[in-house]
Amino acid sequence: MKKLLKYMKEYRLRAALAPVFKMLEAASELFVPLVMADIIDVGIARGDKNYILGRCGLLVALAVLGLSFTVTAQYFAASAAVGFVTNIKKALMRRILSFEYAEIDRVGTASLLARMTGDVAEVQNGVNPTLRLFMRSPFIVIGAAVMAFTVDPASAVVFAIVIPVLTAVVFALLLSSIPVFKKVQRKTESLLHAVREHLFGVRVIRSFGLDEKEREKFDDKNSEHVRLSKFAGRISALMNPLTYVIINLGVVALLYRGGMRVSDGKITTGQLVALYNYMSQILIELLKLANLIISVSRSMSAASRIEEVFETDADAGGSQMIPSGAAPSFSLRNVTFGYTNDAHPALRNISFDVAPGSSLGIIGPTGSGKSTLIDVMTGFYPATSGEVKAYGVPVGELDRSSLRRAVHRAPQHSALFSGTVRDNLKWAKDADDGELLLAASRAEAKEFLDEKDGLDTVVGEDGAGLSGGQRQRLAIARALVGDPEILILDDSFSALDPATDRAVKKNIASLPYSPTLIVASQRTSSVMACDRIIVLDDGECVGYGTHDSLLKECDVYREIYASQFGDASLPEKEAAL
Repeated sequence: MKKLLKYMKEYRLRAALAPVFKMLEAASELFVPLVMADIIDVGIARGDKNYILGRCGLLVALAVLGLSFTVTAQYFAASAAVGFVTNIKKALMRRILSFEYAEIDRVGTASLLARMTGDVAEVQNGVNPTLRLFMRSPFIVIGAAVMAFTVDPASAVVFAIVIPVLTAVVFALLLSSIPVFKKVQRKTESLLHAVREHLFGVRVIRSFGLDEKEREKFDDKNSEHVRLSKFAGRISALMNPLTYVIINLGVVALLYRGGMRVSDGKITTGQLVALYNYMSQILIELLKLANLIISVSRSMSAASRIEEVFETDADAGGSQMIPSGAAPSFSLRNVTFGYTNDAHPALRNISFDVAPGSSLGIIGPTGSGKSTLIDVMTGFYPATSGEVKAYGVPVGELDRSSLRRAVHRAPQHSALFSGTVRDNLKWAKDADDGELLLAASRAEAKEFLDEKDGLDTVVGEDGAGLSGGQRQRLAIARALVGDPEILILDDSFSALDPATDRAVKKNIASLPYSPTLIVASQRTSSVMACDRIIVLDDGECVGYGTHDSLLKECDVYREIYASQFGDASLPEKEAAL
């Protein structure tokens, strides 16, 4: 939690004032038993109604004063807690968005979602009551004990025994509950991951008739989560009965000892009532403190998980901007890359150059490493070994935002966001409608947009409401906005019909500017017109050259071509683009 306290900086005054006003309220409460003692020993004993009414008026004044202090403290505590958590959310989101693919893979999407939502909420639920009660409750407990000793030191010995015992019980339960709550949160994260997978894959699950099997798997995870939650709940549930037993035993001892001293005439009945009220105040505050400690233990566990995100080593990239006048190009030398938990490298000893304004095709069977190669080239994953350069500079030394502005990509998965088509196309550049419509026209998306609401067409989450081909065309249009220096099309034609496929490629080939073009695909028709083609097979480069040379020299390329075109004569390049 200490590392998160910097986000409380602008709310320090409010965070300090909340416990101050709570202690002022507590101070007013500590005088109530003494006033009650005066009412019994003086007003009732003498039958003085005016004295009783005067003391009752004092009680009302103390209540009003305590209420005003409470409301003020609540305002400052809530304001500081909400502001603190808001700052954490902003910083956490910035941190997550700074992660490259490797960090996201390492932490996990479900884990990041759980920390951004549940864990942040737990922190807020812990901070708010802490500001209100963490100092108030000990102040009442210690203050009530001190006031009890001023009333009758001999009877107040009971307080000196009860308070340490209660403190030991409370902290023992606290220390035993923290690790359990951490396990519960990890199980919650696993449950969230399962729910997320089922929601995203519901069509696949139902198409294979695996509803019951997946339900059973979820029930197993949920049962484990329930088991741990119950165990944590049992530990928390011990707090109230144990504290009640100890306090009530203390009350019995106090009444016995105090009653004997009243009988001996050493203290008055009012003083005994005051001692009982102080013991009751201690009971109430210790119960509040016990519940607070449970909240704090949950909050501390959640805070440690949030801190892990901030402490995750992230590849922030370099600080060097793309050199002025540098030509848009890529150069790879002996590049090998492996995912974190995969002993088998996804790419091995890849070397090639992409000249400015040229086109490169990347082809290979499913799982051969085409998208991975693009991720490494553009700096989303750092190469395990070898050298990757963009614009003549090692990718790791380039400023990430500078590189992203120059390189636009239509990804393999056409990720669209909820909002309008206009919102989705403006990701690369805050362009006007004319530029957006031009990009849509080049991607052959304008026709279906005209049939809907144009740029105001509403897009659901992940492109809901659009067909696969429409999503791909919008993804291509988004990549074309802003006239990128390097355009990457990662299997972006797979959902397009042949006529639309040819039209989009023709439009890209006739762009008035000449971007460096990189096309990854399983179709030879998508890459055959490229200046150079790299053929991948199980992460290795098994061919590099033009379409014609690869047909003669590369068995893998020839097999891919034959599977798609048969043994017919080679189509002209113009048919491909």
